[in-house]
Amino acid sequence: MSKEYVEQRDRGYWIAGKRISLDSVVYEFRNGAAPESILRSFPLLTLEEIYGAITFYLSHQEQIDAYLREGEIEFERQRQREREADPSFYQKFENAKALIK
Repeated sequence: MSKEYVEQRDRGYWIAGKRISLDSVVYEFRNGAAPESILRSFPLLTLEEIYGAITFYLSHQEQIDAYLREGEIEFERQRQREREADPSFYQKFENAKALIK
């Protein structure tokens, strides 16, 4: 008997039956977080679901890493479009950030 812990929907990967993305769990895992630590970050998940998500990731690592890279590239494209659409806002933001340092 097999249980599915990850599902594909809305062009992404999600913990089955939850509104928590596989991305969230994988990024924490890749940053060295233990499953118990991930559980503290996502209390709506069970430890079983977290281990299931990690197992899914490890068994589909090449595919999921490519999916995550695509998402990162798209995020950067969108970020660049936003900067180009309103450069004065981002300049103000950078100036404010410089004052904090």
